[in-house]
Amino acid sequence: MQQLKARARNELGKSVKTLRKGGFLPAVVYGEGVPSQPVALLYKDFVATLHAAGESTLVTLNVDGKPFNVLIHDVAYDPVSDLPIHADFHAVRMDKLIRTHVPLEFVGESAAVKNDSGVLVRVVQELEVEALPQNLPHGLTVDLSLLATIGSTIHVKNLVLPAGVTLMADMDETLAVIEAPRSEEDIAALSQKPVEQSPELIKTERDELKEKEQEKKEAGEAAA
Repeated sequence: MQQLKARARNELGKSVKTLRKGGFLPAVVYGEGVPSQPVALLYKDFVATLHAAGESTLVTLNVDGKPFNVLIHDVAYDPVSDLPIHADFHAVRMDKLIRTHVPLEFVGESAAVKNDSGVLVRVVQELEVEALPQNLPHGLTVDLSLLATIGSTIHVKNLVLPAGVTLMADMDETLAVIEAPRSEEDIAALSQKPVEQSPELIKTERDELKEKEQEKKEAGEAAA
């Protein structure tokens, strides 16, 4: 299990800017039976753990020596640098089932892509699972070698699940499919397809024509 060290923090509000400049990440830990507590931890340690565990794998967070079993939750990112600037740690009970979304990890090679120039389409990127915290997987493996021909599909029911993990999804839901490659003729036809005018635009043009006809009629009557 991934380990993280943190300390209780008093830096709140605008003071967190100084905290970040010192190489620390402001965060909060909370959960069932755990009152919300502001904490701070080394930024580099958090990034390494986030990369290794993601938001679906159990982490041990030691706050001033007191351990909490947590999931990384609600990471906030800077809109310019796209780097983490805050995180929540959700403390969980080890004896209670929880639900969370787990990313899909597409591995292997499709013969249809390699030999027939098929186009791989990943339909789903994550699935909801239910498990005890210690059984939560970092990801669910999707074996692309099952996609042998054009039109082949992989469904939820084709996944091999780790022990103690239940999927909260339709077993017939499609995860990936191989589509036929488009010919040069198809691509050319699409590029030459005329742009369809919206009903609103057509209505506007018709109204303009009617207005012009009415103006001409009124002008003729005035001249007479």
